[in-house]
Amino acid sequence: MRKWSGGTLIVALSVILVIRYSLVEKDSRKHSSAYKFFRNHPPSGSNSEDNGRIKPSQPQLIPNNTERAFLISVDGLSDLFSLINISKEEAKVVVVWAQMRSLLSRSDYLPETTQGIKEASIAWKDLLSTIEKEKTSRFMNSSSHGYDAEDKNCSFSVSMSNKTISRKGSSLQFPCGLIEDSSITVVGIPDGSHGSFQIELIGSKLKGEPKPPVVLYYNVSLPGDELKEDPVIVQNAWTAENGWGKEEKCPAHSSTSNLEVDGLVRCNEQVVIEENLNGSQPSGEKLANISKGLAHMSYNFPFVEGNPFTATLWVGPEGFHMTVNGRHETSFAYREKLEPWLVSEVKVRGGLDLLSALANGLPVSEDLDLIDIEHLKAPLLSRKRLVMLVGVFSTGNNFERRMALRRSWMQYGAVRSGDVAVRFFVGLHKNSKVNVELWREAQTYGDIQLMPFVDYYSLITLKTIAICLMGTKILPAKYIMKTDDDAFVRIDEVLAGLKGKVSNGLFYGLISFDSEPIRERDSKWYISVEEWPHATYPPWAHGPGYILSRDIAKFIVQGHHERYLKLFKLEDVAMGIWIDQFKKNGQEVHYMTDDRFKISGCEENYILAHYQNPSNVLCLWEKLQKEHEPLCCD
Repeated sequence: MRKWSGGTLIVALSVILVIRYSLVEKDSRKHSSAYKFFRNHPPSGSNSEDNGRIKPSQPQLIPNNTERAFLISVDGLSDLFSLINISKEEAKVVVVWAQMRSLLSRSDYLPETTQGIKEASIAWKDLLSTIEKEKTSRFMNSSSHGYDAEDKNCSFSVSMSNKTISRKGSSLQFPCGLIEDSSITVVGIPDGSHGSFQIELIGSKLKGEPKPPVVLYYNVSLPGDELKEDPVIVQNAWTAENGWGKEEKCPAHSSTSNLEVDGLVRCNEQVVIEENLNGSQPSGEKLANISKGLAHMSYNFPFVEGNPFTATLWVGPEGFHMTVNGRHETSFAYREKLEPWLVSEVKVRGGLDLLSALANGLPVSEDLDLIDIEHLKAPLLSRKRLVMLVGVFSTGNNFERRMALRRSWMQYGAVRSGDVAVRFFVGLHKNSKVNVELWREAQTYGDIQLMPFVDYYSLITLKTIAICLMGTKILPAKYIMKTDDDAFVRIDEVLAGLKGKVSNGLFYGLISFDSEPIRERDSKWYISVEEWPHATYPPWAHGPGYILSRDIAKFIVQGHHERYLKLFKLEDVAMGIWIDQFKKNGQEVHYMTDDRFKISGCEENYILAHYQNPSNVLCLWEKLQKEHEPLCCD
């Protein structure tokens, strides 16, 4: 009887083991290589036991009665979590990406999320294909790089001259898009017989898209032969999804011409007063008559039939600006989803003899063979927990900005020693060449985290959450800082400012305690009543730079993992909203404001200086090394 019972027990155990093995094997097939890599091989320096979740023994910080978003299906999302033929070492640039799937599947998604994911999935598949071809080429040719020489780098400038414009127009291609301070100069002579000419900035087009977007449509209408029609400049933008937007005319003869973009008026309606041609200034009485329409005046139109002109279109932080013959004429704020990095060509057509066109200040990546890479690479991290993680918002083709940061404040001793880690958070680009260059840069320097979406402005809040993810789950840090790639950060002063401060519930930066939502639809920061019904925002820190303590970051990670915290498209205000929720849940918050965070440029005694181009960043670093004082370069 005992023998029979023992045999039965052995058989039963065998059956259980077989069933368990089959279930494990079946479950393992469900998971992609990304799942296996990121679950079984946590990156060096991470604490697998402290994964950023609030432990059960701690007070529950998420209210149970909060309405919870649900998960939805998003086209292209599955493709973004395929890491076919990507090694473990290569996959380190998407280690945060691997933990963002549920964040991208939320029912309360941000504007442009579905488009940003769909376009990213196409770009990602194209990049994986290019990487595979590069590996094959390297294996076959035993060369250091598998790219053709002509495809290796982006160009700083491109030009064309003496073009006869065809019916389809003449175009100038931009290898890697436009960035801030890029410029396009057109020299031509208007031909009045055609009535008008156009300058168009055309966006990148992915496979399967019907037509590329028109990021800027600049139409110049000359006066007719009998001068019955007034000359006018019309600016607009177009997408396949929404069609043409709202026209902006110059002269506008309305209050809208006084609206500013980057501090410049949208329409420079300079007038010529024919009653005052002797050069004297009009009197106060005459100015009053002009305002009443009693004096004859006309708009000094910058384009004249038969007269050559030089027009320069340049890229600002908030919009495009046109200068004609040395005078500012028009400004055009970027439309939603139509940002300068998206531009792939300029097209000129219509009644114009085009003498030349030059695009300058284009994004370029540096030749790796000419750089001392070792002292610019991210240092190995040996600490179990960092003092601070700095997450830097950057866009794919901002190669020069990232290099300037690596050569300047990322050389602080605290960064090189591994006490502070700096990582760039960069979305995918619609331009395949930019993505290839970005991938090479990420693999070379080890300080870039790619994001699983195209880099639209309305999606940057997702980067904020990604920084919190990295600072709690992957590179655990006592403090987490967010900044931008056009900001100069004095890491030593930031750390000094944190010494002696509380390590829990801390929010440090230039804090706005009483601000209202902007309700004007034309504003980049427009917020509808549906998005935020309250009259004011809770305290928030200006986006160029702020620091939060680890417990707040953990709260944000958990709140979004469990989908109780709401998404909000203004990332700095969103952080303030989440911290306010942290406070409402019974946690103490220490708001520490510091006016040395200079958000509008460089000023004396700065901790952070915003709006610094690469040359200014390097200049500020040089002054600190030589003068040992925070002196500005402007």
